[in-house]
Amino acid sequence: MTRSRLIQWTAGLLVAPVLLIVVLIAIFGWNWLRGPIERMTLEKTGRELAINGDLRIKFGWPLPRIQAGMVTFANPAWAREKQMVAADEVEITINLPQLFRKNIVLQEVRLQRPVVFLEQGRDGRKNWLLDLNQQDEGMRIRVDRLTLDQGTLGYDDALDKTSIRAKLSTNNQADSATASGVVFSAQGQYRGLPLKASGRGESVLAMRDESAPYALQVDATAGRTAVRAEGTVTSLLKFSAIDMRLDLRGESLDQLYPLIGIVFPATRAYSTKGRLLRNGDTWRYEKFSGRIGESDIAGTLAVDVGGKRPAMKADLVSNILVFDDLGPLIGSRPGSVARAVGAAADPVSGAVTSADARKTAAPATGGSARNRVLPDLPFKTDRWDSVDAEVTLKVKTIRHAVALPLENLVTHLSLRDSVLTLDPLNFGIAGGELNAVISLDGRKDPVQATARIKARKILIARMFPTVELSQTSIGEINGDFAFAGKGNSVGRMLATANGKVGLVVANGEISRLMMEKVGLHLWEILELKVTGDKLIKLHCGVANFDVKTGVMHADALVLDTAVTTIIGTGIIDLGQEKLDLTLNQKTKNTSPLALRSPIHVRGNLAKPDVEVDKGRIAARGLGAIALGLVNPLLALLPLIDAGPGKDSDCAQLVRDARQLTSPATQKTSPRS
Repeated sequence: MTRSRLIQWTAGLLVAPVLLIVVLIAIFGWNWLRGPIERMTLEKTGRELAINGDLRIKFGWPLPRIQAGMVTFANPAWAREKQMVAADEVEITINLPQLFRKNIVLQEVRLQRPVVFLEQGRDGRKNWLLDLNQQDEGMRIRVDRLTLDQGTLGYDDALDKTSIRAKLSTNNQADSATASGVVFSAQGQYRGLPLKASGRGESVLAMRDESAPYALQVDATAGRTAVRAEGTVTSLLKFSAIDMRLDLRGESLDQLYPLIGIVFPATRAYSTKGRLLRNGDTWRYEKFSGRIGESDIAGTLAVDVGGKRPAMKADLVSNILVFDDLGPLIGSRPGSVARAVGAAADPVSGAVTSADARKTAAPATGGSARNRVLPDLPFKTDRWDSVDAEVTLKVKTIRHAVALPLENLVTHLSLRDSVLTLDPLNFGIAGGELNAVISLDGRKDPVQATARIKARKILIARMFPTVELSQTSIGEINGDFAFAGKGNSVGRMLATANGKVGLVVANGEISRLMMEKVGLHLWEILELKVTGDKLIKLHCGVANFDVKTGVMHADALVLDTAVTTIIGTGIIDLGQEKLDLTLNQKTKNTSPLALRSPIHVRGNLAKPDVEVDKGRIAARGLGAIALGLVNPLLALLPLIDAGPGKDSDCAQLVRDARQLTSPATQKTSPRS
């Protein structure tokens, strides 16, 4: 064979297949490829591909285009839906260089009237992975841009309790802002919560484009949380960048946890508006404002999701914080904060109007839920490891249901590895301030809690502004508190607490009328009602409690003034929320008409019962009657309070008070 004939035969062998393909295409079109494509797909994936319409191919380098009509692609047997994809018309653009590297990359996919169901099984299998077991992440089709026209999308994830069905339609309005876009609506379940959503977007979905923002508007409700968002998203699969106006509202911030996987505290109903941004691993809710309950809130919140767990930083400010809105944050039931403040804001009025107090006070039940004031709802510490947080909050004014002079709250909250710390927790009160450091270790069950609190320069007159008799009083309260307890609610922490409580008042002045009423000096009360109240010297006041397993024992409870000295004994049981205190008066001046007797403060913290010792009053009354039968003038003798006649220094008063306490509460080294 000559060399020329060899070249001819070789050329013929190379050209013949091409000519054969050209003849087949000329006679049958590209439809002859449907069978080989369907068989190869079944062999590789174990799932049936059916092309029931015409197949057309438009060559081009490096992006040839394939069109096919009436296409279906089956789901694996374990999936809920029979077909993964069904469409009247499919057009795909293939990236040939990527295909030569064994990567299936579809530069663009267009679907007309599609029905698409994506599903992830409980065992982790994903129906969009094309290996036989649907578990090889490398066997997925990458789609860069997707266009949908009049379709249905579904997504199921049994493990995540999610099942969503969405309908899409082309927007044919002439409005330039919405022309040739997609309008969608969706409903179903998202992470166990009922979901409804609607919105609109551009016609072409930029699935992986890292540079082209996709315009999107969404209105959705998930459970009791509602969101409205409008702006742009870059890469709908990765959310690599976001810039949207976000309106968020719901019944409580802690209901966001199943939606975003980050713990927020329980709150009252809230609403916020701000700008949501994402850049890389950082999300920012920027310059937002809104309300929580009746309180206003504003600031910026950022979350970095690139670490072991999300790391949140927030700077928050509030012009007006309504005190009762703090209840859910510390586990209080509705209204209990107001009741507790009401009881604390008027501690003296019961002593001076004990008859009224006895009429209105509820029976002491000790532990009934309706009468409890200490927060008893448990913290959800299992969520504390979902985020690390550094949050600063500044509050200008604190509003409360009853008069309680709180203001200028400043606190820094730190949550690290399930340990929550408030350091500092400072706020102004009655012209002074409270400085606290509180730590809750959520790694332990029950939670281990410690608290250190300092009270400085609190003015008596402003501490109880609703008590008329204290408004003219002068003096400052200083004190220190130290507690350590364990429990999964504030109430249980206090019920198991051990520590110390100490308060001191010195070098002040106080209402004489108030002290005469506490001493039950009837003659002086009448005199002051006629002539008017006046201030008297307040030598000192001391309250020192030793706290053991939630029971506060009065080591020293003393108030010494120019006219009388009050020495208290007893306990406050934080676990049962009961009081059992007795106040004994020592009058310094002779009173011609007095019903001096111990005053008992008993019952529960919600509604303490304040009353005089009826037996002592009855004995003094019977003595007056008996002597009156002998001589009417003698009837006044049992009612005369002679008094000790001199002042005592505070150190001696503390020692005297300690001698009145029970032996079980005495200490070897008294504190003054």
